[in-house]
This record gives sequence, structure tokens and C-alpha cells, in this order.
Amino acid sequence: MSAAASIAVRAAHAIVFDEGRDGGPGFTLMRDATVLVTGDRITAIAHGGAGEELVAEAAEVIDLGESLLMPGLIDLEGLVDIDHLLLDSWWSPEHEARLDWSADYARAPREVLSPADRSLLRRYGLVQLILHGITSAMPISSEIHGAWAETHDDLLDTAGIASELGIRTFLGPSYRSGVHVTRADGSTGVHWDEARGEEAFAGAVRFLDTVDAIADPLVTGVLVPCRIETVTDAILAETGRVSAERGVLVRAHATQGLDSEIGVLAGDGREAPLDALDRAGLLTDRLILAHGVYLDVHPDVHGEDRGDLARLAAAGASLAHCPLTNARYAFWLERLSQYLDAGVNIALGTDSFPPDLVRAIDAGVQLAKAQHDDLGRGMLAEYVEAATLGGARALHRPDLGRIARGAAADLVAFALDDVRMGAVDDPIRTLVLAGSGRDAHFSMVAGRVVMRDAAIPGVDLDALRREGQRVFEQLRAAYPERDALAGPHGSSEAELFPPVFPAYQPRHG
Repeated sequence: MSAAASIAVRAAHAIVFDEGRDGGPGFTLMRDATVLVTGDRITAIAHGGAGEELVAEAAEVIDLGESLLMPGLIDLEGLVDIDHLLLDSWWSPEHEARLDWSADYARAPREVLSPADRSLLRRYGLVQLILHGITSAMPISSEIHGAWAETHDDLLDTAGIASELGIRTFLGPSYRSGVHVTRADGSTGVHWDEARGEEAFAGAVRFLDTVDAIADPLVTGVLVPCRIETVTDAILAETGRVSAERGVLVRAHATQGLDSEIGVLAGDGREAPLDALDRAGLLTDRLILAHGVYLDVHPDVHGEDRGDLARLAAAGASLAHCPLTNARYAFWLERLSQYLDAGVNIALGTDSFPPDLVRAIDAGVQLAKAQHDDLGRGMLAEYVEAATLGGARALHRPDLGRIARGAAADLVAFALDDVRMGAVDDPIRTLVLAGSGRDAHFSMVAGRVVMRDAAIPGVDLDALRREGQRVFEQLRAAYPERDALAGPHGSSEAELFPPVFPAYQPRHG
């Protein structure tokens, strides 16, 4: 082994994968750990004094001190947006409908941001993922502000920024044939434009060819249709065909809501989402089902197991569970334990700002306790495994999500030495109870240090914050023009987004 190519990473605590562990392979907690990285792979792991031998082999030593070193976190709903949930998770369904497109706007939509600002938005989102400890992401962004859906060139720009920053990405432009709208009478529906849908899908397939040509090991092409009720049957079927022919992963949004447009209400006579996915050839081990909340076990559907979970497990499909986003939008996965017991592979996603999987794990743990009425059923280990091993299984990448010899050198460290963290008991419990993704201060992807001392090389975080605020204000200002329920003089930002407390009004006289 060449010392010139090796880096020794040391930390007081590490979550490592032990193939020979009693009871079967899995995670173990290692104290005083040293991980040797050569090129893009982990080549050795040691603890205590044995780590000195690895240090002697290394050209560089990174001592992280009182930190928890973990496999890099995997986010399969990694938000590269700035206003999702910040603006739309506070309102009644009637008010929230005003934040969709109006039927009139859908006939002639526009790009709210310039190409330069759209690119800045992607950079902002990818930087946020890194800052919160994400090393592998399948990005998602809102189509609210676009002229229709993402394009080939949008994702090519995303790929370039991601490679520059060093984050591992699984990318594809979203595509749709229709968009949810609110009509002037307050009713909701879908506005269809099949020509736009076909054009968007063609761009998504072309992007797969582009990724193959780029041959960047950090960029993998995937297919990401929008919510399946906005994609025609023909394009869903083509998605299944291309996925099968090329072995490409598909992330599909389904079973995430109960309104009549989604078609999961019991007894409404329409095809269930899993049936639609199966008919399109998408119910396979290449499928990542985003959210997957409203299946038969959910009390708002049937409230009993009629085979949906077994069907997902038999297909080998994975579920991207977003516990913090679910909590903020007030819809709940009906007991994660049921999904795991049925053999469904669970990965995690953030799908909101901030992209903080530590807070997501905490939200899931507390919900599990409440659902089981048992403090011992918090399922912390299962949630940590979902953020790492589960994501790796969903991506068909057994070299990710673990610290083990031969695995990809994707690592993240969370600081435990802040007095506000309190006393350290078990480090992962301490992090989840007292910390957040903001405690990430070091990360490495494929052997490259992408964050150190909570800074990303080449990124001016202060400038990015200012520019992000400017872009956010543009996005917020564009909502009133799409409001189908505006009064005779139109709506205003203040009307659509009232503050928690009324603005101070100075008194005169």
C-alpha cells in the first residue's frame, strides 16, 4: 500500500460494520477508532493502540477528536430547493390550495428564476446537503417555480455542481404530463399537457445517455417521474421499459396523500397506486417508493394488512421514508415496525429544509415510541440503519452505507464536544437527543475531503446565504400571480403568508 495515497481518520467513537459479529453482520460501536483510506476505498480499521500502525502508514492524519464517525448518510429525497415546507406547511387545506398553480396559469406558465439563479438554487441546496452530513443524495426540487418540469440541462448543471463540490448524486430530471391546479371556484384538479410530458420524458432518457458519456463515478443516472397521478399511463409504461432495459433505478411518488386526485381512497373504484406501478413494470427491486404512507395498513385506507407490504417486499422495492417531513405535514407512516417486519427495505429522505437526517431520525424515533406506547420501541438502531445500509440497498450499492474494509470511503463525523451537547453516554443516542445535522463538521466522499471544520473548500457560505435569501424572496413574490382564489385586486404575499404575530404598527399622536 502506498503511504502517499493514504489518509488515517481518527475519532473517539465510530459506527463500523462488523461482518463477523455474533448474531450476524451489522453495526458495532468502536471506541478510539482509526480508519485508513487509500484512494477511494477504506483499506483498514483499528481501535485503540492498534490504530498507531495505521497512522504510521498514512501520508496524512485527520484527528477528529471527540466526534462520532459514521458512514456517510444517504438521502433519497435530498432537497435542492429553498422554500419547500418553509412556506407551505402552516396552512389549512383550503389555504394551501392557493399555493398551487391556478388553471389559468397552467395554460401559460413561466420560469420564475433566471438560469443563473436556478443554478444558484441548486448550488445552495447541494451545499446544504453536505453541511448536514449527507454524502449520497437523490435530489428533489419543487416544480412550482418552473415553466413545467426539470430539463436535461437543469440536471446537467446539477451534476456539474455536485461533482465540483464532491457529493455523490443519483440524478435525473423530473417529468410529468400534468400539474395539480386550483380552479377559480376553489375545486382542484389536474391540468394536462401531454406534449410537454413527452418532451420532458425524452429529456430524462437523454440525460441517462449524457451521464453514461460523462462517466463520472460520483454521478449515476436515474428516472424520477413526478407524482404518478400527473404522469400518463403511456409514459409510466415507458419508464418501466427503459428502467428494465437499462437497469436504471426509478424513484416514484405515490401513496403519499389521500385526496381524490391520487386515487388511494378505499372503494373509490379507481386503480390503486401499487397496481398502477405494477402494470407499468415499475414494481421491481429498482423501485424507490417515495413516502409510501397510504398503504392498506394505514387507518385512513383500510386499517389492516391486505398484502401491500408483502407485495413491496416480494418485489424487492425500497421505500424512502421521510419522518420529519411527514410530521410537519401531519401524515404518518403507520408504524415503521410493520414495514420492517414484512421485509420492506427502508431508506430515509429529508424532502424539506433543512435536509437534516439527524432530526428526521429523532422525529421517527419519538413517533415510534408513541405508536407502540413503549419507550423501548423507539427503533433508533433501525432508523440509523435506514439512513445508511437501507439507502445503500435501495441504490444497489453494497459498498455504501458502511465503514468496512473495501467499502467506499464515504464518511461523516458529528462533533460531540460542544457543551450544549451535554454529557456523552452512547454517542448515537447523545447525537439524536441533543444534536442535529448541524453538528456535522467533517465529511469525505470517495476518499476526498469535502467538508472540514464545518467548511466546504471553495464555498463562501456567507455570500451563499445572502444570495439564497435574495432568491427565496423572488420565489415568494411569485406566488400571488398563481393564486386562483385572489380577490378582485389580487392577493399579496402578506395575505398568502401572514406572520405568526402581526407586524408592529407604530402609534402616532
